[in-house]
Amino acid sequence: MAPSRSMADSRNHTSVSKFVLMGLTENKELQLLLFPVFLGIYLVTLIWNLSLIILISMDSHLHTPMYFFLSSLSFLDICYSTSISPRMLSDFLEDQKTISMVACATQYFFASWMALSECSLLTVMAYDRYVAIGNPLQYSAIMAPDVCKKMVTGACGSGFFSSLVQTVPGFNLDYCGSNIIEHFFCDITRIFPLSCSNTFTLQMIIFLLSIFFGFGSFSIILLSYGFIAASILKMSSIKGSLKAFNTCASHLAVVTLYFGTGLFVYFQPTSSHPRKQDKVLTVFYVNIIPMLNPLVYSLRNKEIKEALKRVTERAKNYI
Repeated sequence: MAPSRSMADSRNHTSVSKFVLMGLTENKELQLLLFPVFLGIYLVTLIWNLSLIILISMDSHLHTPMYFFLSSLSFLDICYSTSISPRMLSDFLEDQKTISMVACATQYFFASWMALSECSLLTVMAYDRYVAIGNPLQYSAIMAPDVCKKMVTGACGSGFFSSLVQTVPGFNLDYCGSNIIEHFFCDITRIFPLSCSNTFTLQMIIFLLSIFFGFGSFSIILLSYGFIAASILKMSSIKGSLKAFNTCASHLAVVTLYFGTGLFVYFQPTSSHPRKQDKVLTVFYVNIIPMLNPLVYSLRNKEIKEALKRVTERAKNYI
């Protein structure tokens, strides 16, 4: 009696329990050169974001909704960078970049959670700026501390749930073919094409979440800035208009970098073999932007500079 087709298929395929990350480059010498570069980027990311969180917590003048959201953003950037960079750094020194299915799923879950939460938080920050400029008299009532905490909790909660509904089905697929991921971290859009299961449902989940968090958040931010622009144009004082614009400029720069790069990276035809320029853009998205965010917000911010002076003076007096 001839074996059934399903029995034959199960003998011809070996279930995958580990993946192999190809990394940024296969050139060993270049990997050794890139290690100190990305180590420096990671350390600067940690130091700058952590310093901003500490500064905001220590200076009472910065205990406002805008800086509460900014410290939350810095915390997300630390977590996001930490979910990818340590593994990436260790892989620069490894010949065989293998990663278990569980470790891969864990990395993707946390990276996706932080990235999606940041999308929501940037949207909340745009709304905060709209209320501050468009309705300044009721700003304190609308953006009360409890409301701000609920907004941050909602942003992180939506990111958690959305990451979970991708990770669970994505890593419960049958992987019985190639286990080579042509990327430097576990990105599910590069993993599910390796599956021998039907991935239609997972693709639809990823597509809908991308629309919601990508285009949805970006559209709300643009709408908020449309109202902000209208409010600024109504101001009679040029000085007031410039001050209002300056409070939004940093956030607008971060939004442009984050969403611009993210939409370009993830809204392309899915392929298990990303081009070199895709990897470079992903590096910018997951490594460079978390490092730049605190610098962008601090560079032209007088309140942060003044807070830094006050904290420094108190430290000198204490010593």
